[in-house]
Amino acid sequence: MDTIKHIPENGKTRVVIIGGGFAGLKLARQLANTKYQVVLIDRNNFHQFQPLFYQVATSGLEPSSIAFPLRKIFQKRKNVHFRMADLLEVDSNKQEIYTSLGSLKYDHLVLATGVDTNYFGNKNIEEFAIPMKSVSEAIFLRNSILRNYEKALNESDPQKAANYMNIVLVGGGPTGVELAGALAEMKSKILPKDYPELDFSLMNVYLFEASNRLLSGMSENASAKAKTYLQKLGVIVKTEAMVADYDGLKISLANGEEFNSYALVWAAGVVANPIKGISEIAAARGGRLRVDLYNKVKGLTNVYAIGDIAFQQEGDFQNGHPQVAQVGLQQAVVLGKNLKRILLGKDMITFHYKDRGSLATIGKNLAVADLPGIKMQGFIAWVLWLFVHLMAIVGVKNRFFILVNWIWNYWTSDQSLRVLIRPKKRSFTDRASKKKHQIGIN
Repeated sequence: MDTIKHIPENGKTRVVIIGGGFAGLKLARQLANTKYQVVLIDRNNFHQFQPLFYQVATSGLEPSSIAFPLRKIFQKRKNVHFRMADLLEVDSNKQEIYTSLGSLKYDHLVLATGVDTNYFGNKNIEEFAIPMKSVSEAIFLRNSILRNYEKALNESDPQKAANYMNIVLVGGGPTGVELAGALAEMKSKILPKDYPELDFSLMNVYLFEASNRLLSGMSENASAKAKTYLQKLGVIVKTEAMVADYDGLKISLANGEEFNSYALVWAAGVVANPIKGISEIAAARGGRLRVDLYNKVKGLTNVYAIGDIAFQQEGDFQNGHPQVAQVGLQQAVVLGKNLKRILLGKDMITFHYKDRGSLATIGKNLAVADLPGIKMQGFIAWVLWLFVHLMAIVGVKNRFFILVNWIWNYWTSDQSLRVLIRPKKRSFTDRASKKKHQIGIN
């Protein structure tokens, strides 16, 4: 295999980072303007802000507002090189990776590939459900909702119209909860203005969660409050409701209940895609990679894993850290410090996760927050959620446009981005079926 072109052999120690998500991007920034040569590889040429995917899906934000070109971030960082490629294999003995662009030697390899949607082996759900792990999938959901409402207008049978109007969400984590709240607000304030001919009493937003409560990573108080907020917004919430099958219309629960909808959003779990040459050695539960307290992949030399793909045990986290952005960001900071210490001949320091709290928004003025020493709900938690997420967005311009959109939507209750954009040929399903054959790089 040919080598990746135009990456100079300049004698610098080379750090290759796979994945431009929260953890990978943070580490690349930590190492910019150091004596390292940094090569960042991702299948997309942009960083995407996952916590706001649901706002793209519900027409609240433009996709470009939550995506930022990786090349632009490192324009003035001469020691950082970016390549858009898929990772195919790692040869840890030769210290070499193989990608869709060619091969590349490394001195240090950092895997920050994130995770992908877990369908738990259910092929029907994988084929017909809509995931929410990328900007393109969020756009597809927006298109599906708008397309279904156009179809509902042409149905004279109320039941058939309801099948197009109903939306089912599977998974009671932050994605499912936040999306359910946004869709419920669309039902009451936005969609009736666009489709006055439709009877919106026929429309239901369902949220199914297999466990006994929502937001399992947060406190029981936050979980109960989130459920109360959703029910007040009109969402039909069902816990201990495991979805067993879906054929594109009929949703079958494990307890025998059945529901109909042409739109089912799957946010019920994640799994790490296998990395050839690595996963065979270090794979743990959910496909994550076992790492030590220095984020070194166990059994390998000069190979590290950070973010959602890393399975690290310490203290109260014997089942691994929660797969949230703040874990990956903290790991990136510590690994960045350790790689700098290696250059100075100093000993590495261990990583210990500090939980800075969790936030989830349910709708306008409604959110829950679990912070160290304090728990909040309602308007104050909602304002805090807005501030934290706005500050985390990459790019001043993106922050400005998001803030303008939020202010506009708050006062008008009218998202203005309800545009149905459809590809001419290849369907989303075709692309999704091919996706599983590639390494997931988020």
